[in-house]
Amino acid sequence: MEQLRLVHTPGGPISYLLERKRVKNLNLRIRRDGTVVLSIPMRCPLEQADRLVEEKSAWILQGQASMRDRSLPLPPLPDRSACRMLLQQALERVYPLVEGMGVSMPELKLRAMRSQWGNCHWKQGYITLNTALARCPEPLRDYVALHELVHFLHHDHGSGFYACMDALMPDWRGRRRQLRQYGSALIPEPKSERH
Repeated sequence: MEQLRLVHTPGGPISYLLERKRVKNLNLRIRRDGTVVLSIPMRCPLEQADRLVEEKSAWILQGQASMRDRSLPLPPLPDRSACRMLLQQALERVYPLVEGMGVSMPELKLRAMRSQWGNCHWKQGYITLNTALARCPEPLRDYVALHELVHFLHHDHGSGFYACMDALMPDWRGRRRQLRQYGSALIPEPKSERH
């Protein structure tokens, strides 16, 4: 059960989501979207939860500020057909890099995902790319598409996988670092409430 609470701190008011769970300790975290979440044991008094948020207010406000600084402004998510076109183009740009290695052009599926940019279903012959990638620059879409294609050759993230990525896209690590700045794209747009 979640409850939204507000605590007034010296740095300003902090709202947080309170979750009562079967845990032993109080667990405070900040989600990628800046939401503060506190999980507490079932019998923990509310005053103790509020007190912890107040005690950790400097850490919370600093964490939220650094998340805002790291995330980049994002263009709106294009419609589904534009997403398909952008992600299909990324796949077609990088496919020639693996074509000579015996990888067949996979089927492309699209899905809005909360925590992954893509995944490879090598046994079934398809890859899934996150529709949120359509909000990212072309070089980052290409990186994710190639990452998934390389999984047809190396099914895990072992040394062979990384050696292959190094050979095919020498700057992939820089692109992966850049992609982290677009993490807010993974969070679905808020849905409007019906009254």
